[in-house]
Amino acid sequence: MSHFIENQKWRYATKKFDAAKKISAADLETLKEAIQLSTSSYGLQLYKVFIIENPEVRAKLQPVSWGQSQIVDASHLLVFANIVDVQENHIDAYVQNIATTRGLSVEDLKGYSDFMKSKIVSLPVDQKAVWTSKQTYLALANLMNAAAELKIDVTPMEGFEPEKYNEILGFNALGLNASLVAAVGYRHEEDATQHYAKVRKPKQELFTTI
Repeated sequence: MSHFIENQKWRYATKKFDAAKKISAADLETLKEAIQLSTSSYGLQLYKVFIIENPEVRAKLQPVSWGQSQIVDASHLLVFANIVDVQENHIDAYVQNIATTRGLSVEDLKGYSDFMKSKIVSLPVDQKAVWTSKQTYLALANLMNAAAELKIDVTPMEGFEPEKYNEILGFNALGLNASLVAAVGYRHEEDATQHYAKVRKPKQELFTTI
């Protein structure tokens, strides 16, 4: 069995974190790099990730997260916030980054830039918001896989009120929307969920070869 598969069998959505255990600075940097290296449509990465350490802010977020204890007990709380209304400046910034990274001129990339703008900018705002929100799930997957390799627990969470998060964290003024939350830390020895057998569909039900 591959090391990757072993890690996937080890991980689970932790229900109770040990609030006394904190992620090291080095491991946190590894998790951040894993998120940074995530794939995304066109490579645009149209989201930001907020690492919430402030206990007062987290206490405000818990009631609008269905009261879940992970919000306040996990070592770190990550909020993935997608850009709601993608505009030309977002694409221009990405193209500039490509030019700088690969030693090209922006003019060399004009065709690619114009293509992206033609496909994205004119979309209705609600469609753009749904699309950019989907990108955050790709980043979450990288976080979860990297964390499992480090034997760090991650609980991905959709059980929260995005509008309240946006208000508390000031996302509306930034053109952002809270898409996903991930509590990151270490499982508590009292969390009975860690002993449950992992339940997944049988492969014959999940996969179809055509």
